[in-house]
Amino acid sequence: MSNVFSFTGTVGRDAEVRATPSGQSVLNFTVANNIGFGDRQQTLWIRVALWGKRAEGSLQNYLKKGQQVFISGELTQREYKANDGTIKTSLELNANIVDLVGKRNEHGTQRQPQQQGNQQSSQPSSLDDFDDVPF
Repeated sequence: MSNVFSFTGTVGRDAEVRATPSGQSVLNFTVANNIGFGDRQQTLWIRVALWGKRAEGSLQNYLKKGQQVFISGELTQREYKANDGTIKTSLELNANIVDLVGKRNEHGTQRQPQQQGNQQSSQPSSLDDFDDVPF
């Protein structure tokens, strides 16, 4: 059986790279994922870890607060004792796939690409533009 959890969400804290005592690199960040609708909507906070060579690349420079991401990997649930003595639960994901979704501006919100007035769009404007599609 396979444990694969895939979702989209918003980076809640800038990514950090650190090394374990054995020297292995790990990239850590948190992602907010909204579930439910209306009054029953809630936010799940998921701690994400990306291990090894993939953690050492430039991905850290792009995983900033407010960035939309697609994540896929193995989900685990960890219990720990908080400072006040209560037992808390944390969702953690060992990521296999981390994809950026869209662009992020300085305020952490998504920005749509703007087209300038005199430039032709590379995207077809109607179904009539698909005359050469072979199917």
